[in-house]
Amino acid sequence: MVDITFKSPTLRKAIALATVKVSEQRTINMIEQRQVPKGDIFEFARAASLLAIKKTGDMIPDCHPLPVEYAAVRYAIEGLQIHIEVEVHTIYKTGVEVEAMHGASIAALVIYDMLKPIDKQVEIGSIRLVEKQGGKSNDVILGIDSLRSAVVVCSDSVAQANKQDVSGRLLVQLLEQQGLTDINYSVVPDEAEAIRNCLEGHQAAGIDLLLFTGGTGLSDRDITPDIVSPYISRPIPGIMETARQYGQQRVKTAMLSRGISGFAGRMLVLTLPGSPNGVRESVAALFPQLFHVFQVRENIRHD
Repeated sequence: MVDITFKSPTLRKAIALATVKVSEQRTINMIEQRQVPKGDIFEFARAASLLAIKKTGDMIPDCHPLPVEYAAVRYAIEGLQIHIEVEVHTIYKTGVEVEAMHGASIAALVIYDMLKPIDKQVEIGSIRLVEKQGGKSNDVILGIDSLRSAVVVCSDSVAQANKQDVSGRLLVQLLEQQGLTDINYSVVPDEAEAIRNCLEGHQAAGIDLLLFTGGTGLSDRDITPDIVSPYISRPIPGIMETARQYGQQRVKTAMLSRGISGFAGRMLVLTLPGSPNGVRESVAALFPQLFHVFQVRENIRHD
């Protein structure tokens, strides 16, 4: 199965459509008048569809079992065609497209089975996905490539060349994967003046997104949030709360990170952990949704 442990649960929806074709109007009349010998085809198919939706993970080897928060089966008759529409919702890490299609296909099979004694030409037509929502495929943000960003590594050992930087380089790579192209990279020691000068310099240069990595822990030299905090004119506490919550689901000590976030003027500033895993998890938790703050910023400016 595909690894989805790095993903975060989000609301996901899918609608699938299946079609059953009959050969004569007499069959449609019997359906509408509830005269099919095996019973009400719509109620039987609905019950089977709901069971199929819930059991998709058991039947399709690579599908993850997931909680089904909502499911609906709807029917429409057009001429000699019976359209079956199945809608499924979940709040989970992966989508419900296969669940919706599985439900639609089983409903179509039940209808086929119940109609074949009275219509030897009945057949199942197409089964297809009509709509899906949720997940990163719906988080396309325009204008990302125009954002100017900067990564700053706060580390005495890296600044003194006693240690190779891993987290900062990783952060640059992960941001590039998110679509950012203009990324400045620098290293500063865990010193108040160096961090202040770096922040003020990037602010003066018109940087849109500034990410510090390192200095968010509990040692005496971990001062990044303390130095950055006075510059934050509009805090956005939910950003780092989300990152900490995501991290705690994997490593309980993630709760000890003191990272902060918010706007310093028009520049969004984040203070991330200094470990590679902390960086990787923070990016997975926050992007690409974080880019929406820049759309809001632009809307406010234009209004």
